[in-house]
Amino acid sequence: MGDETRNTVSGQARIDTVVQAGHIGELHHHVHMATAGTTTTETQVTPYQVPPEINHFEDRQEEQSRVLRAVADRPGGGSGPLVVSLRGIGGVGKTTLAFRLARSLRDRCPDGVLYVDLDDLRRDGVVEIADALGELLRPLGVRPPWLEESFAGRAKQYLTRTRDKRLVVVLDNVRYGAEAVPLLPASAASVVVLVSHGSLYDIEGGAALELPLGPLTDEHAVGLLRRIVDDPRLDAEPEAVAELARICGGLPAALQVGAQWVRKHRRRRLPRLLGELTAELRERGLPVVEAVWDAAYRDVSPEARTLYRLLAVHPAPHVTADIAAALLGTGPDSAEDALEELESAGLLEVRGTQPSRMHGLLRAHAARCAREASDGEAAEGRERLVRWYTRQAQRADALAAGPRMTFAERVAPLTGAPDVEFTAKTDALRWLETERLALHGCVRTAHAHGMDAEAWALCEPLWTHFLDHPHYADTLDSFRTGAAAALRSGHLPALVRMRCQLARPLWEQRAHDEARDELEQAVRATDLFGDAEQPARERKLRASALEFRGKLASVQGDWAGAAVDFEASLRIHMEIRNDYGVLLQTYLLGQAAAATGDPARATELLERAHAMAGEQNRARMASRTGFELGRVLARLGRTDQARELFDAALVGARERGSGFDEARVRDALAALDEAVGDEDGARSHREAAHTIRAAGGQLDT
Repeated sequence: MGDETRNTVSGQARIDTVVQAGHIGELHHHVHMATAGTTTTETQVTPYQVPPEINHFEDRQEEQSRVLRAVADRPGGGSGPLVVSLRGIGGVGKTTLAFRLARSLRDRCPDGVLYVDLDDLRRDGVVEIADALGELLRPLGVRPPWLEESFAGRAKQYLTRTRDKRLVVVLDNVRYGAEAVPLLPASAASVVVLVSHGSLYDIEGGAALELPLGPLTDEHAVGLLRRIVDDPRLDAEPEAVAELARICGGLPAALQVGAQWVRKHRRRRLPRLLGELTAELRERGLPVVEAVWDAAYRDVSPEARTLYRLLAVHPAPHVTADIAAALLGTGPDSAEDALEELESAGLLEVRGTQPSRMHGLLRAHAARCAREASDGEAAEGRERLVRWYTRQAQRADALAAGPRMTFAERVAPLTGAPDVEFTAKTDALRWLETERLALHGCVRTAHAHGMDAEAWALCEPLWTHFLDHPHYADTLDSFRTGAAAALRSGHLPALVRMRCQLARPLWEQRAHDEARDELEQAVRATDLFGDAEQPARERKLRASALEFRGKLASVQGDWAGAAVDFEASLRIHMEIRNDYGVLLQTYLLGQAAAATGDPARATELLERAHAMAGEQNRARMASRTGFELGRVLARLGRTDQARELFDAALVGARERGSGFDEARVRDALAALDEAVGDEDGARSHREAAHTIRAAGGQLDT
């Protein structure tokens, strides 16, 4: 059954009921109301075909409340029953919730609770609807020889028998709305609960209430474990319990398995069990739902099966039509069709308007399915995906950051995998943030499979993303990987660039010694680039390495030493006529002058840098130079000019989606407001800055 374990008994059993099970969560016991010889004049028992309540149910309060409200708000009339659709991946607890809803509605629907698992009646993917009607009619008192033989006859009997009833009908494993429609009772006072993997879009009139079920939250997953297992280790090792819940991915079916392991191995410490359970789930999957996932996989088209297998190499949980096209390389139409099939089959989590997601345990199942495919399938899909992501990131970077120093070759368009449409800089920046997990994952994937050029090439656009969204753990991992890839591929300019860009997140995380080591190696490697005879691009790289070293000195408070490197970098940029380099070094020298107590010099340099940023149409630098200039002017008492610059910097930060810069600007505006006695304005800016930092996981400075 949907999220349950089937059991069979061979031979003859001369007892009324036989139960065979390794573990029983909820027992679905179908009992006919009478033996074959019962007549229609005998008293009929009200059917109740759901198992008893279980004591380890967790959460789903919102879903239950929505159903009860819908039933309570249901008008007396109407042409058909209230239809509730529960959908989600196998193992998420749909059937268990359906049973719980049926129990809670028993008083409102006193004429009985009926249950049919359509998969029990499915042959070669098709349900024999006449048999399903027979399963529903028998508990309603219609048995041979009065049970009609034809589908049409049984359909009439069913409508007649249910016309004035108040029933709850649970239909499990519904794949298509069309197979559920003939099984809907005739009474508007009845409630039908449909359990499916995907959306039942072809229900006539649509389901009145559609409830997508996702995995349990970490808190509720831990709560379910504690309900199932009473063990002192859970209190003694709470971190291990949280990790166990995470391994199970919030799936109740997986949490049942994890609980079994805890009960079975009572002498073992939980950390040891975690490793064993992780290996077990990766290699064998979930016995409770593995057959469900296997059946869903076999039931989709060859194209959808290929996509499912290839999703195992996608390094992020979300899946879009663009990603599907990149993996398949067969064009957007076939990719969309395959993606829709996987969503309908319940092999992907559908989240409304958000991209579909692949659960971690289903990813492991997809990887097991991939072992049966050709050796080259995964490698080809992986290469297409990495190259597609590299191309899109390069395009986004070019639009968001404009012309700048890069060394990677541009990736050509990929056959069968269209480009993402970027209409503005904000689109490009938003895409980089949305896809950051996949981009960082592709860096690791590329390096692990020998695609070194792509590994460090991806780091170039990730630098642009890092400037506005400092996700340090991912950034440090990617730039270390990028440096290793550049070293292994023997690309010296890329290696210098990777070392410089790695140094910044290191010093921002107070790893100053490691940052200094990276920069000293980078500067030494550029000694060959300092000669006037060297190409301008290599000399520009040396200027950049000097700039990074100067920035590290400034972070450590050595502004005089920083100014030496900034001056050296400025001279190179002026010699090679790199206008942006001149702008940047002028800005940095202005900061150094301000820090060393020369506000007049700082004002001169920052005004010059701010003007150059406007002339070069550098929005980010216009905001940042204006912000620094505003800080100097505020200290000089030129408050109105400072506020004007801060306001412009605030607009720029918000347009770029840079919460980091916006919080800094709001702090400065708060200080200005305090200086003029505007306590309300200051409070408003400080609260906004606090909210931004809290959302980003950063502490107030």
